[in-house]
Amino acid sequence: MLQGRIAQRRAQDLFRFRRIIEQATMPATRVDGRDVVVFCSNDYLGLANDPRLKAVARQAIEQYGVGSGASQLVSGHHVLHRQLEERLADWLGRERALLFSSGYLANSGVIPALVGQGDCIVSDALNHASLIDGMRLSRAQRKVYVHADVADATQLLAETTGGQRLLVSDAVFSMDGDRAPLPALAQASRESNAWLMVDDAHGLGVLGPQGAGAVAEAGLDQDNVPILMGTLGKSLGSAGAFVAGSEALIDYLIQHARSLIYSTASPPALAAAAIAAIDVAQAEPERREHLHRMVQRFRQGAAQFCPGLLESTTPIQPLVLGDAALALRVSEHLLDAGFLVTAIRPPTVPDGTARLRITLSAAHHAGQVDDLLTSLHDALRREGLCP
Repeated sequence: MLQGRIAQRRAQDLFRFRRIIEQATMPATRVDGRDVVVFCSNDYLGLANDPRLKAVARQAIEQYGVGSGASQLVSGHHVLHRQLEERLADWLGRERALLFSSGYLANSGVIPALVGQGDCIVSDALNHASLIDGMRLSRAQRKVYVHADVADATQLLAETTGGQRLLVSDAVFSMDGDRAPLPALAQASRESNAWLMVDDAHGLGVLGPQGAGAVAEAGLDQDNVPILMGTLGKSLGSAGAFVAGSEALIDYLIQHARSLIYSTASPPALAAAAIAAIDVAQAEPERREHLHRMVQRFRQGAAQFCPGLLESTTPIQPLVLGDAALALRVSEHLLDAGFLVTAIRPPTVPDGTARLRITLSAAHHAGQVDDLLTSLHDALRREGLCP
């Protein structure tokens, strides 16, 4: 039975596979024996291989060991974890923050802890899979609004009576790269007496004052966005995730978030690296400035021959090709030319919207972006998609 299902996936060009990264995470690396430049990583600030992060991580391993040893509520909550939570809370203007071992564990744990049967969740149609799975686990009623449509979200909130209401949205959508209308969503949640939860995984480090994210860029404080989630493994170059909010929220989640209670805590060395990354994000705005220049450079070049390029001002630049087999072929053309750009196919994205998810980093330089554009143009021309 399993072999049959696998064969069906292959026949539909939807079979997933993993490539082996043989060197450090950086734009120029080695993948499956080939030297390539990576344009599909979430290492937006180029910090995953930063010498400063590696130095503090090594020092932390020497002092605290490799693993945390247990879950946070047993013996796994180390002093570096506490220091990181305090830095995150201060950076993001929240009373407290709470670490999780991954973004998936954060979203799949927080939502079921806050709402359940008798409650209602109103969710953007393009929210991340971890948010969707958290909603399913909660057993609360789920209502999905048209992507980024505040009027539709407001209408769904108004139709809900009884129980707690939770409005949930990504800040920057991981597959489309566009931004949620956060101020309007905050207003809708206030007027409906609903909680607003925002996943700012792809905005943190990239947007806002001192890189504090899309929520900070929108000027929304803890009262406007009471539940703020972010990750440490994208712009901050480390691993793990957090939820930030009020004292009461964090105390409540420590009691009820099962993915926190029953997971081994992240290694202390990762917390040390994340603290160092926050220092860099705050102190070096030139990283964000360079990143946004690379985004603009790519968009200006791609606009000449990429009609399927979605509107996005973030490092996520999706080129929608539609057919899964076509997306795979273009990805392979780019790999042959020395660029790793993964094809994203259903069910990660809706049927008929297979794409290349091209991502830019502060570690890229202009020559690499120009070379990618040349190779992308050639790959699309080979497929008859542009002159």
